[in-house]
Amino acid sequence: MTWVERSSRSFRARFDEDDADDAARVLEQLEQAREDFAGRFPRSPDELTVVIHDSELALALAAPYLPLARAVTAPAGRRYLAGWFGATELHVLAPRLLARRASAVRGSRELLMLAPRALYAAVVIGANNPELPPPFTPASFVRYLRWAWLAQGAAQYLSGQVAHLRPAIARRLHEGSRPNFPPGMRDAALLGGTIFDLLAREEGTRATVDLACRPLHPDGAEAALVRAFGGREIAYTAAAWRSHLDRLGAA
Repeated sequence: MTWVERSSRSFRARFDEDDADDAARVLEQLEQAREDFAGRFPRSPDELTVVIHDSELALALAAPYLPLARAVTAPAGRRYLAGWFGATELHVLAPRLLARRASAVRGSRELLMLAPRALYAAVVIGANNPELPPPFTPASFVRYLRWAWLAQGAAQYLSGQVAHLRPAIARRLHEGSRPNFPPGMRDAALLGGTIFDLLAREEGTRATVDLACRPLHPDGAEAALVRAFGGREIAYTAAAWRSHLDRLGAA
C-alpha cells in the first residue's frame, strides 16, 4: 500500500494511491458539508484530516472505539457505522468498500456514501456541544453511547442520510419489537435521525441545531425532548414519532 496525501481548502486526505479519484470526491463532499454547516453552527472545527482506509481491519485498528460501538448496535444498523471521528481526524472506508458494505435494500448504498459527511457533522456537533465528543475518552464514549440517539441522530439528519433510510426503517418495524422512544443505543444508528427529522418538521430546522448543541439535560433524554418539542408531554411526542416512523416506512 502506498499512502498519498491531498489537500483541499479546509481538509487533508490520506489514502492509497488506487483511491485517488474517490479521495477527490470525498474532499469535495466534505467541503460542501463545511459550507452547508458554517451558517448554522457558531463554531467550525479546525482543519481535519480524513484517512480513507482500504480495509475493515485497517479502519478498526485506527479507530478502536468503532468495534465497541458496533457491538452494542443492532445488526440492522451496524453496516452504517462505516467510520469514526476524532478531534483532528476522520477515519472512513474507501468508497469502493462502502459500496460493497451496502445491502440489497434500496437506499443503503446512497446512505453509506454519505458517511464522510455524517462523520464531519459529528465533529461539528462536538465542537459546539462540550459534553459530546470529540475528544474521546472512556467517560465521553460512555456518555456518547448513553445519548446515541442524539449524537448519532443529529449527524445522520444533518448529513442527509434520513432520506435514504425509508426501506431500512420499514424492515426494522416489521422484523423487530417496537422501538423505544427515544431509541436506545442498539437502534440509534438506524432511527436516531428520525427524531431530528420530526423535530425539523414540527419546530423548524433551528430547533434541530439547538437540540444538538444544548448541554445534555441533567434529567435525561425525556426531559431534553420535552424541552425540544416546546414543552409537549413525552407521550404525545412518542406517539407522533411512531406515526412518523410508520409514514417513513410506508413511503
